[in-house]
Amino acid sequence: MAFAVDWQAVWHDVSRLLFAYLCALPVGWYREKEAHSIGVRTFPLVAMASCGYVMLAMPAYHNSIEAQSRVIQGMVAGIGFIGGGAIMRAKGSIHGTATAASIWNTGVVGAAVAEDRFVVAMALALMNLFALRVLLPWKLKLDERREEARKSHRPDPL
Repeated sequence: MAFAVDWQAVWHDVSRLLFAYLCALPVGWYREKEAHSIGVRTFPLVAMASCGYVMLAMPAYHNSIEAQSRVIQGMVAGIGFIGGGAIMRAKGSIHGTATAASIWNTGVVGAAVAEDRFVVAMALALMNLFALRVLLPWKLKLDERREEARKSHRPDPL
């Protein structure tokens, strides 16, 4: 049985998957470099899988807008579940919320690429990296001030 392959469509789909993967790679690389358990493998895989799910549910593949909406809803819930696994509570504090939010954001990066919204995908990826890398020293300084205030029994200055 022979079937025709539209190589232009194949290349378009594969290039979108690759672009989603590459958009998420810097965030994963940074997280891995900072010795986080979720990093260079997880973030690109989430973006690529999200892109694939949304592409498969697109009306171009003979599905309805309602079907695409259901796929995106399920994807968001599933990614939330993965992100929830990154959140841990220890000694009265909560850790992993930035990782969970980054995973969720990475799913949106993949969905944006699937919709050919490349600028949105790149902006989301860059803002994610900015929040993780550039804002970390500021967050640590605020945490330090909060801890000093707690130790001196003063009200929180923030």
